This record gives sequence, structure tokens and C-alpha cells, in this order.
Amino acid sequence: MANLMEAKTQQQFEDFLAKAGKCLTVVHFQAAWAPQCEAMNDVMAELAKEHAHTTFVKLEAEAVPEVSEKYEIASVPTFIFFKGGEKVDRLDGANAPELTKKVQRLAVTGSPGGAAQSSTTDLNQRLKKLINAAPCMLFMKGSSQEPRCGFSRQIVALLKEHNIQFSSFDILSDEEVRQGLKTYSNWPTYPQLYANGELVGGLDIVKELADTGELENTCPKAVTLEHRLKTIINQSPVMLFMKGNKEAARCGFSRQTLEILNETGVDYDTFDILQDEEVRQGLKAYSNWPTYPQLYVKGELIGGLDILKELKESGELVSTLKGES
Repeated sequence: MANLMEAKTQQQFEDFLAKAGKCLTVVHFQAAWAPQCEAMNDVMAELAKEHAHTTFVKLEAEAVPEVSEKYEIASVPTFIFFKGGEKVDRLDGANAPELTKKVQRLAVTGSPGGAAQSSTTDLNQRLKKLINAAPCMLFMKGSSQEPRCGFSRQIVALLKEHNIQFSSFDILSDEEVRQGLKTYSNWPTYPQLYANGELVGGLDIVKELADTGELENTCPKAVTLEHRLKTIINQSPVMLFMKGNKEAARCGFSRQTLEILNETGVDYDTFDILQDEEVRQGLKAYSNWPTYPQLYVKGELIGGLDILKELKESGELVSTLKGES
């Protein structure tokens, strides 16, 4: 198919973008080891038949690290959408209906009213879901661990200072959310803080609430998330928090961790942090461990992939998993 390509170098990737001009280019950051990427390539091949003016590019994420780093690819599959050489949207994960929807929406420039209306409705539903993803939700530049602007840094510091438990969404990772939320909430700037699905406001308002002592009453108490995390951690004697699940790891570190655990023959359960932003952010703070995967035995944190490798080499892994050491 003339519009389905593979980019093996940064130069090839840039050439494809340049050649596509203002037409849509969809780049699939994939990995040969991930079966879900293969499945999404089949979806892409079907879409390529329907959208002759859209360029579809497969790119092995680990083989072209400079491109993957630039677009902050944390797991596979990830799709980045380009127009005129600029990123206009992204999709994380193997979600065929969402990929189809985004291609249909973005491939039509100046779409007629009906299509535009329907895509606005879809976006509003998605925004509502994100706003309600946690009792206290912060839309910011960067993450709570690494804010990417001064205002975001200040609001994170304020929330932490007042022991407010919150989840965050990085608006720099999703242009559709970044632009859509301004209209949805009629609030033109970031960061934006929401409590129980309602807009609280930006940095100035949060500062005022902190000064008057009302911030703790406005935002739900921290205990709820802590209780939830404890419950999930103790769901199984051996609990792995990872990107993806037992059947389909969504990053190399998670995949390697599964391989090590599977070799031991010890039963374990997994939790996909990509499906739950509240747990993903909250667990880092709860355990004071900033990366994933994270392994717990009988409610206690063991560590990540490096620790598992060390335990395996020293012959202590099975006894640790059985809670004998």
C-alpha cells in the first residue's frame, strides 16, 4: 500500500512528515516483541485502505530512540498524529476504536458541521471522564513529580504542603485535551484544579483558598486514595503494578519483570497503571518509589526490575516472593 510505510531512521521519519505536507500522518511507535502492536498494525492497514490521503508510518520505538524521546514515548503501542510536520494529537495504547475515530476526525480538514458536532461530543465525554478520574484532579504542564512550568510547580507545592491528595494529567501530552478543556470549562489558562468533578480554578484561586484555610475543605481528604492503594496492594500476596497486564506488557521493563516472575512459578496478580491515573500517580508518593513496575509481597514494597534481577542472581527471589525472608 502506497500510504503505509516503515521508518527505520530519524531521517526517514522526517522525510515522511515533510512529504505528507498538510495531510495527516499517523506514526505508530511499536515494538517487535509486543503482540498488541502487531494487532494495531492490522488495524492501521485497514485504515490505510480507507484513507488514501493519510500517511501511516510504523516506527520501531527502541530502534530510533531520539524520535521516541522527543515525543515522550513511555510505552507501546503509542500513536502520534502530525499535520504540517507538527504534532496535533496522540493515543496511548492498543485502542482500535479510538484510533479509527481520531483518524476519521483528523483526516477531514474543515469537516462539515455534523462530523464536527459529533467529535465535540466525543471530546466532551472524554474530558468529563478525565475530570472525574480522581476526587481531586489537576490539569498541568508536566507531572506532579516533574512540573514543566512555574505556575504548575507552585500549585503542586501548595497542594502537597496542605496534604491534598490529587492526581494529575499532563496537558503537554495531549493537544486535544489541552485545547478542549479551555472551552469545556471556559477557563483559558493552566494549571486547572478540579474537585469532585467541578472546576475550582487556577493558581490564584488555589492560593486564596490556601490563605483563607478553605483549601482542605474544598478538596477531598487524602485518606480515600491511601485506603484504596492499601486495598489494591493487598489484593494478592504477590502484587505487581505495571504498564499493561500479564497477557500484554506495554513497556520493556514490565515485560522483563513478567518473564522473571513467570520463571519462578509463584502465583501473582497484576494491576495496569495505564488504566488508572489516580493509582499511577498516588502509588509513587505512597511508596516513595518514582518508577514502574513496582512489586509488593504481603503488602510490602520489594522494588522494581533491578531489585528483582538482584534477588534472582542471589537465589533469594522465590523465598522473597513466598514471604519467607
